[in-house]
Amino acid sequence: MAGSSRSRNTWRRTVAVVAAAAGIGLGLGGTAQAGTGAAKAAGPVVTRAALDPALVAGRGADPGFAEQEAENAATNGTVIGGRSAYTLPAEASGRKAVTLERGQYVEFTLPSAANAITVRYSIPDAPGGGGITAPLDVTAGGQGRRTMTLTSQYAWLYNQYPFSNDPQAGLLHDDWWITECGCVPNATTPAPVISKPFRPNHFYDEQRLLLGRTYKAGEKIRLTVPARAGAVTTTVDLLDSQLVGAPRIALVAANVLAFGADPTGRRDSAGAIDKAIAFARRAHLKVYIPPGTYQVNRHIVVDDVTIEGAGSWYTVIKGKEVALGTPAPDGSVHTGVGFYGKDASAGGSHDVHLSGFAIEGDVRERIDTDQVNGIGGALSDSTIEGLYIHHTKVGMWFDGPMSNLRITGNVITDQIADGLNFHTGVTDSVVRDNFVRNSGDDGLAMWSEKTANARNTFDHNTVQSPVLANGIAIYGGTDNTVSGNLIADPVREGSALQVGSRFGAEPFAGQLRITDNTTVRAGTYELNWNIGLGAIWFYALEKSIDADIRVTGDHFLDNTYNAIMLVSDFPVKDAYSISNVHFKDIRVDGTGTSVVSARAAGSASFENVDARNVGAVGVNNCGSFNFPATGSEFTLNDLGGNDGGGTTGPWLGSWELPNTITCDDRPPVVVPPAPSAW
Repeated sequence: MAGSSRSRNTWRRTVAVVAAAAGIGLGLGGTAQAGTGAAKAAGPVVTRAALDPALVAGRGADPGFAEQEAENAATNGTVIGGRSAYTLPAEASGRKAVTLERGQYVEFTLPSAANAITVRYSIPDAPGGGGITAPLDVTAGGQGRRTMTLTSQYAWLYNQYPFSNDPQAGLLHDDWWITECGCVPNATTPAPVISKPFRPNHFYDEQRLLLGRTYKAGEKIRLTVPARAGAVTTTVDLLDSQLVGAPRIALVAANVLAFGADPTGRRDSAGAIDKAIAFARRAHLKVYIPPGTYQVNRHIVVDDVTIEGAGSWYTVIKGKEVALGTPAPDGSVHTGVGFYGKDASAGGSHDVHLSGFAIEGDVRERIDTDQVNGIGGALSDSTIEGLYIHHTKVGMWFDGPMSNLRITGNVITDQIADGLNFHTGVTDSVVRDNFVRNSGDDGLAMWSEKTANARNTFDHNTVQSPVLANGIAIYGGTDNTVSGNLIADPVREGSALQVGSRFGAEPFAGQLRITDNTTVRAGTYELNWNIGLGAIWFYALEKSIDADIRVTGDHFLDNTYNAIMLVSDFPVKDAYSISNVHFKDIRVDGTGTSVVSARAAGSASFENVDARNVGAVGVNNCGSFNFPATGSEFTLNDLGGNDGGGTTGPWLGSWELPNTITCDDRPPVVVPPAPSAW
């Protein structure tokens, strides 16, 4: 169940204490930079993950909108940039955004016809936490000013896991080692002074707006912070524009309005939707939810039913988080809006098909025992398509055993925890063409706790700006595939792609295929270890990793530190190893430090791995840190075709083979140039 994710975070305290004791690593997090933007009249600059779309062609999802970064638009505001965690630019797409004071604007030129926009933004928290609201004026085509009411009620977390909404709270765990003082605060004399707010994060939110008519390519969308009362400093990250089709209509269906549902959202519609589902099952019909906003403050339990909305811009299922009088058997202390299959212990649900609506939650704090996810339970032989899931704890969290679930074409944003998690015995399922932005934990994860996940595929998804942990993480399992994905801008305590033996996961077995993915601005700084990670990192914490792992055709672009890391935790460095990993047909364009950082025993092979703009020695080989005379405990097997390099020459020189110790625990960072066509 979702509450199990609490155990996934105990590692942070453990590795931090170990790192301090072992003196492991010290990294460079980056510095925010600001400059006043010119009010230029540039044409539209469309990007994907803040990159030229040509650089990521064929990778990631096709979400149906055009992304335009605020820093590329006309503005009289201030462009901010940088990669240091706990700063506004670090959590922005492309690590840049535009900050507007009263009276300032940012103006986007539409690249194609559009009748709808999404604005990603940040406004300040209330002094005591809990968020505020503020206006943002929207002018389309030079006419018809409209006002969006922005909110920070779902943003701004602070402190250590599981985080706090109080900016003035003291340390939640003063017995944990923290980087800020290089100490365990309650074991240090004199006690360190810890500044407040401590580790602010999760700054951004997004809001969608239907414009009322279609605007042509070349027309302008101007966002202005008004000079009137209530306006505040507003940071705009980006604008997504799209042409939304007409609402879908289903005439032959169990229409929820016929069962008393209220499309104005004033009355609770959960009971009416339940009645429609029961009737539809008896009559062998699908359920139709027409345009409107429907208040639902609890789970809708689904089994053997098809539920269709008019489209996620038109049909909105919205609810409040509700405190329970007594904790539920699963440990939940709240409930809220969500569509749930039956529990796996009760046989789970089958033949469920959900499409064409939005789920708007009300989750503002992280309580891992709470079942307040957008979609949950166990769903076999089912499909989920075309949903927009916003402000829930986890967009979709599945607790198996379950099989044959297809999840396609969904948008999941602004979550307190994961975007999507296959947890425990999920098999033969596919996650394809989904867009995940601003998750509070792993964007997409397969977690084989107690029972292995098997034969699942994460394919052609886009994951942007996970505030914590990884873009895509695979924790154990058998014969799984990660292919064609685009992962950008992971912020802290994780990176773009992780293969991890941790969190009580079953061992890796069979094959793991990581194929044709692109990462950008990953290889992040690990605060607890004080080292830089790899864009893809393999972590042997609880078991050795020795399945047949093939990393083929992947592109690692603009890596803040390393492109590839293989690491074991210091207390188990002589117990667990990483081997049988094969890298082939890889492109590395820009590393702040190395192409490969080896901090474990084991081996890997490399074939046709091309690298350029490498900031440090190509292979930083520390092995298990025992430094024997025979060389590192980690061996590199050169299968040929490994070309290119950087400041120190070829990235895989003969002198580094097979296991030359090249260990530099804290190499200087050389900022790479922006990626370009290969």
